[in-house]
Amino acid sequence: MAHKNPSMTDTRHKFSMKNKMARVLWDIVYTLLFRPFSARVFRKWRSFLLCLFGAKVSYTCTIHASVKVWAPWNLELEPYVCIGPNVDCYNQGKITIKEGATISQNSYLCASSHDFTKIAHPLFAAPILIEESAWVAADAFIGPGVTICKGAVVGARAAVFKDVDSWTIVGGNPAKFIKKRTIKDS
Repeated sequence: MAHKNPSMTDTRHKFSMKNKMARVLWDIVYTLLFRPFSARVFRKWRSFLLCLFGAKVSYTCTIHASVKVWAPWNLELEPYVCIGPNVDCYNQGKITIKEGATISQNSYLCASSHDFTKIAHPLFAAPILIEESAWVAADAFIGPGVTICKGAVVGARAAVFKDVDSWTIVGGNPAKFIKKRTIKDS
């Protein structure tokens, strides 16, 4: 018989029964009432469903039907946020997206990870903050505890593990500074 390592049973993150039941209920609502209504006219309906489960979402947001949200109660979206098709909000930790920010298709926002310095690799949650007018381009990865500051651009397919300064453009894996972002008049 294998001997259980006591440190593994002591350090594993445990979600409450209430959390687990809420996620089961959310998965049912997501499958039956959120995802099937893909037409743009249903964006307020999707915002309503998220709010029903504890999210703080402005009705001016655009949230595509294929967006995955792990825990609506850990999501906050300010006015005019756009979350594109197939974005995955793996929000075991809180994810906050400020006014006018855009998260492009296939991006992955991951607000948790595992502590690889401990033998049991316990789960930890760390919030993600995406500030005003920031843009996370297609297929980017934003890791736990990261802040994308105001007006920053994360290039397509970038992997971000550290904060991104205001009005900068980053890209690559790991994401690195490319240049300052300047807005030009038309």
